[in-house]
Amino acid sequence: MINFGKPLALVAAVLTIASCGGSSKSSSSANNVQAITVNAGPAGGYANGVFTSVSVCVAGSSNCQTVNGVLVDTGSFGLRVLASALGSVGGSLAQQKDASGNSIVECAQFVNSVTWGPVKTADVGLAGEKASSIPIQVIDPTTVPIAAGCKAIGPSEEDLASLGANGILGIGFFIQDCGGACTKSGSGNPGFYYTCAGSSCQVTGVTTAQQVQNPVAHFAHDSNGVVVSLPSASGSAPSLSGSITFGIGTQNNNGIGSAQTLHADNFGNLKTSFKNQTYTGFIDSGSNAYFFLDTSTTGLPDCPSSESGFYCPSSPVNLSASNSDGTTSNTINFTIGNASQLFSVSADAVFPTLGGPNPSTFDWGLPFFFGRKVFIGIEPPAGSGPFWAY
Repeated sequence: MINFGKPLALVAAVLTIASCGGSSKSSSSANNVQAITVNAGPAGGYANGVFTSVSVCVAGSSNCQTVNGVLVDTGSFGLRVLASALGSVGGSLAQQKDASGNSIVECAQFVNSVTWGPVKTADVGLAGEKASSIPIQVIDPTTVPIAAGCKAIGPSEEDLASLGANGILGIGFFIQDCGGACTKSGSGNPGFYYTCAGSSCQVTGVTTAQQVQNPVAHFAHDSNGVVVSLPSASGSAPSLSGSITFGIGTQNNNGIGSAQTLHADNFGNLKTSFKNQTYTGFIDSGSNAYFFLDTSTTGLPDCPSSESGFYCPSSPVNLSASNSDGTTSNTINFTIGNASQLFSVSADAVFPTLGGPNPSTFDWGLPFFFGRKVFIGIEPPAGSGPFWAY
């Protein structure tokens, strides 16, 4: 994910490693629709953040906490919740430990930031669905001081003010947040997971089952993907309401119909062509704008320092780009507005024309979701992904 506030600093996209497996499909009469809202977020001042509520329970019990203001992120995988948002439930969640009884702590890595905190086991509830006894990350740098190796990656987003949300709900198409690379010991391990004896922490290998899990992939039903639906936004607004529907083709409300499917590669990407240049592309509700590089001589101007990280053309600019997975392709038309003008209305938090520079990838952020149903197919064995359809 790439997130800006209004206009907060760059948070960026989580690094992921693909996994492998078979496929499955399920059906259910359970309530599979979760409300989501684009608004300013629990801390205020968030631009184009889409939020929901999540139930976190001590595994196998009715000791639960409903956490509001959780960012919905199709570009990451797994639930991460601020310890401050969990109340007393957080202290009752079972701590994951290694074979020696030492605590497992995660350094979840984003492009230029991290979240640090213990890995704990919880039941996670969304709509009428439940993922039982899965690892989540509790964002809490006070239980174990952040390891030097993690701190070196980037600033730690450890509270409501820095994260802009009470948590991150990663519901993209991978089942774990790291995969095979994090099972290794020594060289080749990217350093997501640490074993900590007191305040002394070292990078460790953990099994895929011990890694923070995408909760949707562990539902008893409707576990093969999600459908994110948001209405069109003709202009800026204070809020916008939509839904996540769990499952793809499992009930009469989540059929894929005539939506065009584009399969992601092993790293969760496709190819995006823009102004005769081809970029690594991806579709990400956790990014709050279209992020791409316009290298043409008539390219979009950057905003002044007060809105650094966004584009500020003198008037709205209509553009188009094409997505392709090597077999299927389609063209998307979009518009980029002046971020300084958009942010001048303090009550607004929905910005369908928000865009900014990103030198190496083409990030179809939350504005892409406005007026669309976007299907995210989870990898095997939960589903037949990874794919997007829209």
